[in-house]
Amino acid sequence: MIGTRASNRPDWAREGQAWPNRAASRFVREGRILWHVQRMGDAGAPALLLVHGTGAATHSFRDLMPRLARSFQVLAVDLPGHGFTDARGTEVLTLHGMARAVSTLLDHLEVAPVAAAGHSAGAAVAIRMAQTTGFSPSHLFGFNAALEPIQGNALFQPMARLLFLNPLTPRVVAWRAGFGDLGRTLLSATGSRIDAAGLAGYNLLFSNRAHVRGALGMMAHWDLAPLQRELPALTVPLTLIAAEDDPMVPAAVSRKAAARAGAGDYVGIPHGGHLLHETDIEPIARLIEERCGAASARAPLDARSA
Repeated sequence: MIGTRASNRPDWAREGQAWPNRAASRFVREGRILWHVQRMGDAGAPALLLVHGTGAATHSFRDLMPRLARSFQVLAVDLPGHGFTDARGTEVLTLHGMARAVSTLLDHLEVAPVAAAGHSAGAAVAIRMAQTTGFSPSHLFGFNAALEPIQGNALFQPMARLLFLNPLTPRVVAWRAGFGDLGRTLLSATGSRIDAAGLAGYNLLFSNRAHVRGALGMMAHWDLAPLQRELPALTVPLTLIAAEDDPMVPAAVSRKAAARAGAGDYVGIPHGGHLLHETDIEPIARLIEERCGAASARAPLDARSA
């Protein structure tokens, strides 16, 4: 294991003590990024990549990951600027930069996932990887996929950019999180009820200035126009799963994207909110296993440890 402390990140030896699925964690240096990676399941099984959304980290897959590890070798990472993964510069916080960085990490680890699943903005990262980096899974999945700009708020991205540029913003947010209830306040907007371990993870993240800055930087530099423009040409089967009661990303976003994608499919779930993948994992796990069944049997992967 390479060094486990990236500059200004949460301290793995201290804050990471209770991190979900800690035994599956390792730190990997690839280029300028020190990645926090979690890996679980049989090394000979087909590989599955999980990509979290803005402001989250691997802890958002704390229950889904071990469930999927029954059928796959599951790989999850903290995206650049999030959780325990470092970020250098702003390019890596863009959609294209994140897609390229994750794809390069997979090459470094010598893992070729048979499928990738992303939550919210993480779904955009996985799709953009398939569109631009040569990443060629047999299936893509999105949970409440954030594939359009936030509706009804044309000021959102400029405001995020201003907050990102203000050096006091991460300090103020982290100070507020230090009282222990910021995570609960922010999560109330998701319409989801998550467990104590999930809430503790979000409180830890939002109390860290580097993580807050990474999340703001991701929002400030996000551009979904190329993804949307090239969506009809996407040939990889794409299944978009959405909670019909998600107050943050309307289910209509997934319905429209599935209709526009070259091989898209929409699955609606009545309840669960924006963090559906944290509140009701069994239907999601079964759907991924069913959709990947034929591909998994047809294309076993060599996923050697780096």
